[in-house]
Amino acid sequence: MSKVDLSVDLNGLNLHNPVLTASGTFGFAEEYADYVDLDRLGGVMVKGTTLEPKLGNATPRIAETPAGMLNAIGLQNPGVDYLIAEILPKIKDYSFKTIVNISGNEVADYKKLAAKLSSASGVAALEVNISCPNVKKGGLAFGTEPEMAAGVVEAVVESTDLPVITKLSPNVSDITEIARAVEEAGSDIISLINTLVGMKIDIETQKPILANNVGGLSGPAIRPVAVRMVYQVAQAVDIPLIGMGGIMESRDAIEFFLAGASAVAIGTANFVNPRVSMEVIQGIEDYLIKKNHSSVQDIIGVVEAN
Repeated sequence: MSKVDLSVDLNGLNLHNPVLTASGTFGFAEEYADYVDLDRLGGVMVKGTTLEPKLGNATPRIAETPAGMLNAIGLQNPGVDYLIAEILPKIKDYSFKTIVNISGNEVADYKKLAAKLSSASGVAALEVNISCPNVKKGGLAFGTEPEMAAGVVEAVVESTDLPVITKLSPNVSDITEIARAVEEAGSDIISLINTLVGMKIDIETQKPILANNVGGLSGPAIRPVAVRMVYQVAQAVDIPLIGMGGIMESRDAIEFFLAGASAVAIGTANFVNPRVSMEVIQGIEDYLIKKNHSSVQDIIGVVEAN
């Protein structure tokens, strides 16, 4: 039993603690069952899901960088029907909240995905991916224009009674403009940030290392950007935020809370340390006790600007 209250209410999405795993970095949860106590997680954002199965991009599609990694997986997944029939039944009895990340080539795809998943058992919320830089259609395009972002969110909201999380791209000039647009469109929660667009070149072959040429940069290199954007968006909207981007330990997660996030999602660090989510949960609890706080709510958005 925790000595402090780690529970959070994200506009109707209630989590017993504020630590989630980010989509695309934790499979469908059971892949990590040998390493972590899955019931201890607040939530799992499962691998990005599309209407039809996708093989993803050609290889190579992952490259290490000095402080992170580039990926251009391309939303490889077995499709929504397989997810509903084969995967959700296997994870429905865990105590974490299952959040399904959805992506489409056009607005109609998002509507169909939302409708299908709304009638499926075991789904707690939908995360609308309008910010993936690694697909040739949809994805990032929807997330870089306020009107397009709002249109996708409105379509999803109309098609579901589940809480709607909108995942924002950092590859924009003003992230608060996009955040306000999706809030007005009915998003219940915002998650941020997705990966930054990056590139790595093999100087011997003089060609890009990734077959896709560019990919999404994640890991600790992007954390200062993510913290800054969470801080800015927290000042601009009234709905809860899930912060992500380069969280490697509990101190990193606490930065996001102080900046204004009500929950955090761990991504790339899962590849480096499969037990990182457990360590972050414990570290948050230890920090709150050390600072004489009784609840994680006490530190959300309390950073004081100089």
